[in-house]
Amino acid sequence: MDRRTFLKRQAQGLLWLSAGPALLSAAPAFAETAAPDVAVVKGKAAAATRAAVDMLGGMSRFVKPGNKVVIKPNMSFAKDVDSATNTHPEVVRELLIMCKEAGAAQVRILDHSLQNPEQSMDLSGIRPACDGVEQNLCHHLMNAGQYVTAPIPDYAEMRENAFMRDVLAADVLIACPVAKSHSGAGVSLSLKGQMGLIFDRRIMHSRYNLDSSIVDMNKKILPTLAVIDATRVLTTGGPGGPGKVITPGEIIASADPVAADATAVASYEWYGRKMQPGQVGHIRLAHERKLGRMDIENLVTGRMGPA
Repeated sequence: MDRRTFLKRQAQGLLWLSAGPALLSAAPAFAETAAPDVAVVKGKAAAATRAAVDMLGGMSRFVKPGNKVVIKPNMSFAKDVDSATNTHPEVVRELLIMCKEAGAAQVRILDHSLQNPEQSMDLSGIRPACDGVEQNLCHHLMNAGQYVTAPIPDYAEMRENAFMRDVLAADVLIACPVAKSHSGAGVSLSLKGQMGLIFDRRIMHSRYNLDSSIVDMNKKILPTLAVIDATRVLTTGGPGGPGKVITPGEIIASADPVAADATAVASYEWYGRKMQPGQVGHIRLAHERKLGRMDIENLVTGRMGPA
């Protein structure tokens, strides 16, 4: 849907809402067709997360009753919220609540820690926040037996890797990374963040081209929904910090993780300068290999704030 069509339908939607209760029954069908490609919402973490997903059509667009869901945040560093190395706990908690509201039969919040697993879940605030909804959903899967080696379709370099069994069995995979810089990949967002769902990520740095293998990996485990936490952004010193942290106070969401990542790249300064999505190797390759679109100037972006 091009921008002119979107604006026309948006205007039509306002007419529906002004027509009174007799015509409101038609609004849900309109709302679904009018969903933007990317939603950007400014506000407090939980409210902005819900508003961004609602702008896309609501969690029920992605999660159906009885689904098994995996939520993949950044919770790999034993650091607090202000460090911007981990996803804001309220973003993860709100996604969990929304999945349960949509009727998910099972939700697991998973990562593969780079530091002490227990300290990472606690100091990030993610486990305490989610335990307040339902206990024992947050896990770092550190043992080889929790992974299974699987082939990667349409690979360029990396033909297989060991993926979390829970991820391969899931109906829905939600990426919810914090927006941060990365010394090897330039940025770590939805696509790069999926490296926390495989057992051996070292070979992606040593044996393969990192950008190419990130795209290969996502050929197997591309997120159904990407929700990027840009409430704080680690613009230098990533992924573990310390570095320069800015506070846009935004959530970026899309059913297209490439578009979500491209929007985040274009929205903020990285390493002290503005960047275009095509300057990030794995985003450019993901676009070229048809995983999604980085040409955000041709996509519809819905903006709201503060939520």
